[in-house]
Amino acid sequence: MEYTNTVAASKITMSQLMLPSHSNFSGKIHGGYLLSLMDQIAFACASKYSGCYCVTASVDTVNFLNPVEIGELVTLKASVNYVGQTSMIVGIRVTSQNIQTGKEKHTNSSYFTMVAKDDKGNNVAVPKLILSNLQEVRRFYEGVERVNQKKKLQDQEKILDYSSPQAIENLKNYNVILAL
Repeated sequence: MEYTNTVAASKITMSQLMLPSHSNFSGKIHGGYLLSLMDQIAFACASKYSGCYCVTASVDTVNFLNPVEIGELVTLKASVNYVGQTSMIVGIRVTSQNIQTGKEKHTNSSYFTMVAKDDKGNNVAVPKLILSNLQEVRRFYEGVERVNQKKKLQDQEKILDYSSPQAIENLKNYNVILAL
């Protein structure tokens, strides 16, 4: 029998009140603190979906769209958007709400690649993903594109000879001073 699971079965929601101890020097909630919350929910989501301990392989995108204020209620929502053989891309949406006015804003979007592990730390297969609606299909294909873009970037990095005369000459097109 094939091992399968649904996107709905992976969904996690987490809320937390933002305290002064979470703020940076400008009085906004520190981006690193929000990243920590995103990593926690990505772990919970991937582990719930796969039934395994999961580790963060990469944080593929983090968009900081709006600042989070002290005293706001932050809500993180996560779901598995894509699965490979042993990895999953978890999409995370973060909103904050002013608890006095009720006004909500979208503050962050992020994609974490998580890998399922066994008790010995070896990668293990994850369930096939059951896609139940067109939004889930769209998110899956966006995950396919993320994986393909990452592979293209890795291939380009392998090909480029950073020390070649052409690469050195191309540096003139950037805001750098070459002092070799």
